[in-house]
Amino acid sequence: MSSESEQTRELIIRRDGRYPVEAFMFLQEGMARAVKATYGEKYASRPGVDRHVTGRQVCLSLRDLALERWGFLARNVLAHWRIRATVDFGHMVYLMIEHGLMHKTDEDSLDDFRNVYTFDDAFAPQDCFELKE
Repeated sequence: MSSESEQTRELIIRRDGRYPVEAFMFLQEGMARAVKATYGEKYASRPGVDRHVTGRQVCLSLRDLALERWGFLARNVLAHWRIRATVDFGHMVYLMIEHGLMHKTDEDSLDDFRNVYTFDDAFAPQDCFELKE
């Protein structure tokens, strides 16, 4: 992303005010992870190729990334960013879509991000610390 488009994105995020810039950086990482998981490393990095992923795929990727990065603290980090449900990821994506920084298909909807999982289930301590015998 060019410096100018990064500044534009940051300005949009700050004006909106719902989520901090760091949350959008995390979103970008999760989306890149979803693209890689869906299309593979080689195809995911080819310029000019459509690499659409669904809201569900994005949410699952973000869950895995959060657990990998923060473990049992994942829910707290996301809450600090005012992200308390999967639909918050959708609000972030659709903010970028509204401003032409991301694209969607006609089949895509904010509802694709609703109730993909609950944070209580996804970030429960027992899921973070599996004891092996």
